[in-house]
Amino acid sequence: MKIKFLMAGTLSLFTATTVLAQKGELSTAQSEYDKYETMRQNKAMATMARTSINTAKTSIDKASANEKTATMPQTYALKGAIYGALAYNDTVATTSMPLYTTAVEALKKAKEADTKGEFKRLTDAGNQYVAYYSLNKGVKDFQAKNFEEAYKAFDLYRSNYPEDTTAIYYTGLAAINSKNIPVAINQYKKLVTTNYSRRADIYSDLSNLYLMQKDTTAALNAVTEGVSKFPNNASLRGREVEIALQQGKATEFIDKIQAAINNNPSDKSLHFYSGIAYGKIGDTKDKEAKAAKDPAAKAAAIKARNEAYDKATAAYGKAVELDPNYFEANLNMGYILMSPAVEDYNVANKLPMSKQKEFNAMMAKVNAAADKAKPYLEKAVQLQPNDPSALGNLRNYYIIKKDTAKMTELKKKIDAIR
Repeated sequence: MKIKFLMAGTLSLFTATTVLAQKGELSTAQSEYDKYETMRQNKAMATMARTSINTAKTSIDKASANEKTATMPQTYALKGAIYGALAYNDTVATTSMPLYTTAVEALKKAKEADTKGEFKRLTDAGNQYVAYYSLNKGVKDFQAKNFEEAYKAFDLYRSNYPEDTTAIYYTGLAAINSKNIPVAINQYKKLVTTNYSRRADIYSDLSNLYLMQKDTTAALNAVTEGVSKFPNNASLRGREVEIALQQGKATEFIDKIQAAINNNPSDKSLHFYSGIAYGKIGDTKDKEAKAAKDPAAKAAAIKARNEAYDKATAAYGKAVELDPNYFEANLNMGYILMSPAVEDYNVANKLPMSKQKEFNAMMAKVNAAADKAKPYLEKAVQLQPNDPSALGNLRNYYIIKKDTAKMTELKKKIDAIR
């Protein structure tokens, strides 16, 4: 009996010593990881920090391999944090990916095992490491045009930081490029509810996404909501006009703008948006005129086009009258006055030599239209000397006038900007 008792006592002592040894590894892993966290921000301690995280890995691997400590919440949490840190710091994909995968798996098990949240500090740190690893991986995948993998990586980062507007935007952008439009729509719908700095652009993008789904109603609703949030955004106003035209709601839209003008006739922006609306209608009628084969239909489209352009010109003129330094109104006024001059100029230059009289008459008309546009073209360039559209419009004027020196000068400026 004594022999059996002694053997049992020896066995018990051996087992206890083994468990303590493995808990010692866990303790070492914890202390070395803590040292790493303390030193990693200090460049002078970079070597010691690397030593500590590597020592922590060796110890956590031993603790993970022992059945007594392998399933402890602390083991999983520590392993997730340690492997997450190693993955984040490893810039080589072939070696960092296995570290990352191990970290994600360990953190998942830690979440399941740590029901009391005792090791939340460790799991939070581990999740932060894997999230930033995913963000970096997503950027690399996106640059390599591996959009589906980029989406997965960005989405994992976003799941850790659901309110991070950059994460939402990147996830949506990757979804668009991987042709997953419904997911992209959901991300952008979330983004416009945040304080993201480029929300006006996102509203415009969101309307485009709906159009890709052939949902013009949702597209118009999205851009109209954007206009209500950013009433002074000319791009959104223009987008609203375009979609309204696609839905056959041009009259309804113009009536809406006119009602606003009646209530506030001194609002330069409203006159500008009215100009955009009529200009878009004119563009649509111009396309119809060019495509029409029936003479009567062509004539009707040309008449409607000219009427719309005249109304656009009047609206832009009112906006400039209210504010002579209104860049966008000057730019659009110059463009809409120059457009028929450029078109007639191109037609005139295709006339045969035998039609000199017709050529002279057409060029007189061209020059008159160009001269009428010139003050607005010059004003736009004066207000924004580095705007390519303003410079290009003014260059067209000098092409018509055959002023080679000015043409060359403006081309150099445009090339320098681009």
